[in-house]
Amino acid sequence: MDAIVQAGPLRHFLQFRDFSHDEILYVLDRARLIKDKFKRYQPHHTLHDRTLAMVFEKASTRTRVSFEAGMYQLGGSVIHLTTTDSQLGRSEPIEDTARVVSRMVDIVMIRTFEQTRLERFASHSRVPVINGLTNEFHPCQILADIFTFIEHRGDIKGKTVAWIGDANNMAYTWLQAAEILGFTLHVSAPNGYHLEADRTGNPNSSILREFDDPLEACKGAHLVTTDVWTSMGYEDENEERRKAFADWRVDQEMMDVADPNAIFMHCLPAHRGEEVTGEVIDGPQSVVWDEAENRLHVQKALMEFLILGPLEA
Repeated sequence: MDAIVQAGPLRHFLQFRDFSHDEILYVLDRARLIKDKFKRYQPHHTLHDRTLAMVFEKASTRTRVSFEAGMYQLGGSVIHLTTTDSQLGRSEPIEDTARVVSRMVDIVMIRTFEQTRLERFASHSRVPVINGLTNEFHPCQILADIFTFIEHRGDIKGKTVAWIGDANNMAYTWLQAAEILGFTLHVSAPNGYHLEADRTGNPNSSILREFDDPLEACKGAHLVTTDVWTSMGYEDENEERRKAFADWRVDQEMMDVADPNAIFMHCLPAHRGEEVTGEVIDGPQSVVWDEAENRLHVQKALMEFLILGPLEA
């Protein structure tokens, strides 16, 4: 069998800090070029005859559509796998699945539960592996969010992002992004749902500030963002979380104390009236639909970079 041609050493994108500052900026700049060509109906087939395998152990709408459409738009093809139509949900070790699948495709995206499961797959893969979401991190979403912020407000360096909600995969990924790209993250969560010190390390106040009052966290913020109160896999805690998070609903009062040019983001799906009011998510400061679309463009740039390495504009 002919070997799969790989540009440079094998790279994965399992969490945000897998890329350097300059590599993140390259992917974001490449996404801008790719999106511009997409909007002008100019073909961009840099991954012609390449194949993406998408592995879903968690259900998805935006992740599946954005990766599948993105690979087709790059000229490649896609194979979609779930635990019900493959050996993933049966007796085969994930290491063996990785060894086999990575001999037949050029890149793999996995959406799963524990980060360790993703890491086990990647450690036995011959091709790049992308984290499409785990319980611990959601790096593709934060790439899209930062790209969206840059589109609307310019460089995120030196700015303030307010995260209102529990310490979930989004919050920890925002923290990694703040450390790499040089912005400040304000986090406000109810008691019992705070960031864990053993996962955050000891970042200084120029990187991370935590607030008991979500209104205080939003003061002066350039971006206010949140997520559903009950993430996938925690449905048994739904009623308990609704009570705990009742004061952490992003509303117009929070947006009013943010920077006058602040924007609102949500990774979707959203529950209006729970984590955000309809007035905010459907209001003039909301960029959630641009944010959702931009998953498509940054993931195209990401796949291209992992397979081909940096390219000339």
